[in-house]
Amino acid sequence: MKKLFIVTGEHSGDMHAANVVRELKKINSDIQIEAIGGVNLKSENVKLFSDHSKMSAVGLSPQIIINHIKLGKNLVDYLLNDYKPDAVLLIDYGAFNLKIAKYLKANGIKTLYYIPPQVWASRKYRINKIKKYIDKVFCIFPFEKEMYDKYGIDNVYVGHPLVKQLPEKANREEFFIKYGLDVNKKLVSIFPGSRVFELKFLMDVFKKTAKYLKDTDIKIIKGDNQALLSVSDALILASGTVALEAALYQTPMIIAYRGPLFFYLVYLLVRCIDKASLPNIITGKDLVPEFIQFNVRAEKIGYEIEKMLYQNEYRNDKIQGLGTVKDLLTDKYSAFEVASEINKVLS
Repeated sequence: MKKLFIVTGEHSGDMHAANVVRELKKINSDIQIEAIGGVNLKSENVKLFSDHSKMSAVGLSPQIIINHIKLGKNLVDYLLNDYKPDAVLLIDYGAFNLKIAKYLKANGIKTLYYIPPQVWASRKYRINKIKKYIDKVFCIFPFEKEMYDKYGIDNVYVGHPLVKQLPEKANREEFFIKYGLDVNKKLVSIFPGSRVFELKFLMDVFKKTAKYLKDTDIKIIKGDNQALLSVSDALILASGTVALEAALYQTPMIIAYRGPLFFYLVYLLVRCIDKASLPNIITGKDLVPEFIQFNVRAEKIGYEIEKMLYQNEYRNDKIQGLGTVKDLLTDKYSAFEVASEINKVLS
């Protein structure tokens, strides 16, 4: 029986991994799978070497660093001396996974990478590590394949997981009734990010923006993010995957992001492209207005949102432009494509 080990670092990676496992079992049930993961992999009856409790912490405190080092050492020892997998699938979580890949490669274990580090956005030097330690990369963006081909790295484009995983657009009227919203009013939704520093540096400006928009009724909605993205008239977002989700729903949006000045200066040094939001990066166009660092100002954001709400031609141009994002990502079912490639490797 062939053995596969999967390494994920947080909830989204665990979810993507579980989808791959589900598809892989349909193709070949004679594979033993273990992982570092969470509830999603566990629900697929995958034996967990460890959960995410020591991996998903944010920051660079001495204890967090020590936890990662210990986990990495224990994992490598287990894989090399006990489990001895035929292949290891790394998912996202670049800093940790590339270090693990170094030891796996040195000991002849095939290393596969799904949702690889975004070297096209920053820290491009990491591509040399990928070339050295990774046997095959599963690209989720079409432009990634072009880059890996250029560097002579074995890769395959599998499509973006969100394209098939994102729920259908919610029914606007039902959503408004559910949360006591006025169906006759425009809905502007704010997604300030989940990290503490994002809330610290963005939330006050977002609140001021809400006041700028006047006659704004503010309501907090929890746990229904994708439905909210799909029924909103416009969105104010912190940069991240949420912008791609919004684009797939073709909801007009702005992106705002700022942090400590030191980190912003570091970002300017390590970035490889001058666009911050995924819809703009994917299309190579300025579909989504970006307000970064010193431009994160309530009046600027508010003015842009008003244009999206009330200038019909401008609004329609944004909606049509966002429609091209899904076309560029194709309709591949990413989990199935990855599962098929893993099965080839293990055969």
